[in-house]
Amino acid sequence: MDKQKTINSNMSFEGTGLHTGKHTKIELVPAASNTGIVFFRKDKPQSSIIKGDFYSLLDVQRFPRRTSVGVDGVYVHTVEHIMAALHLLRIDNVQINVWGEEVPGLDGSAKEFVDKLKEVGSKEQEAYRSYLIVKEPIWVQKGDASIVILPYSESRVSYALNYDNPLIGAGYVDIKLNGKLETNLYESRTFCLEEEVKPLLDMGLGKGSNYENTLVISKTGVVKNQLRFPDEFVKHKLLDLIGDLYLAGPVKGYVIAIKSGHALNISLLEKLRRYKEKITSAGVGSGVQYVPSGGELNAEEIMKILPHRYPFLLVDRVISMEKGKKATGIKNVTMNEYFFQGHFPGKPVMPGVLIVEAMAQVGGVLMLACEEHRGKLAYFLAANNVKFRKTVEPGDQLVIEVTAGKVKTKSGTVYAKAFVNNKLVAESDLMFALVK
Repeated sequence: MDKQKTINSNMSFEGTGLHTGKHTKIELVPAASNTGIVFFRKDKPQSSIIKGDFYSLLDVQRFPRRTSVGVDGVYVHTVEHIMAALHLLRIDNVQINVWGEEVPGLDGSAKEFVDKLKEVGSKEQEAYRSYLIVKEPIWVQKGDASIVILPYSESRVSYALNYDNPLIGAGYVDIKLNGKLETNLYESRTFCLEEEVKPLLDMGLGKGSNYENTLVISKTGVVKNQLRFPDEFVKHKLLDLIGDLYLAGPVKGYVIAIKSGHALNISLLEKLRRYKEKITSAGVGSGVQYVPSGGELNAEEIMKILPHRYPFLLVDRVISMEKGKKATGIKNVTMNEYFFQGHFPGKPVMPGVLIVEAMAQVGGVLMLACEEHRGKLAYFLAANNVKFRKTVEPGDQLVIEVTAGKVKTKSGTVYAKAFVNNKLVAESDLMFALVK
């Protein structure tokens, strides 16, 4: 089985955002196993971690011609080229610190990212890669553009291009994502038609684009530049697809795309998200096969342990866990929470009973992640010595710490505390029944 990988050391890139036209900087930092690709806005003091996955995807209609991720109103735009570089080199875990709202455009390709990643190198980690294995056809289509994923034993992607413009024309490329750079695909640059330039600028896009980082195609050829290789156009469309696809994590399947762009790529990611939720929610309870030594669990992994689903899953992430002893989870409380509609209009406050429920869910993860409780459910029986110290409001981040008390074959207790900005907001002793 494949092991996860991270980079050997920090690296950074600076430049102008292709769409915002603003100077921006990113720093890539090694990350622990099972972290995934995460973005962190260092220029935003209240920024949360933005997971580079399909749960953080932003609406492509609102942010067109690029791929953007965000949480709680904090965004990172144009992530597709750095995601493609990490996907091609099979880098699983890295934190990307960002100063600005967009990834630097550099030369309009993934070349500088790949070159620096190769120079710094990567290292294997303890945990194994977790693939999303496609076992049935999944497809999206809009007009004459389409993408289908077919069951396949490896990670394979192909792209067919067919532009009306004769200078772009048709093209086809097919690669396996095995970590080997046997093609110059990552050097392919973004492109647009000359007649698209003004409409894009009118939309507030392409402010950082120029003839060096964007191939502009006129009726007579590439303006003030030249192709690096004859099939650069089709290879760049495939590069974008590979970057977008990595927001689903490593996927085993054969992806066949025809004339797709970011909008259709993101539609595919939405279908993959629903597919993943379907196959992971088939068995509730403690169905998780592996809890990392560092104890970090994302939302998908939590849902393999707990039966709770939206809108009642009140744990966004478990950030540390010592099996059978203690765990720490977080809940980002946003204005979009369903309960704020009636609790209370004009003065939104998180109900105390839901704070207790969030603490109980972290406690449930702690107990059900243990080997001896695999295949069980934790039924919340009682809450004793409940105390509320402060209100919890939109914008707060609940940090929930639970410590195991007496845990037997059929029951268990935990001591739970919830904090906001290191200040205690609630505490309770919680009791569970552990049943098959």
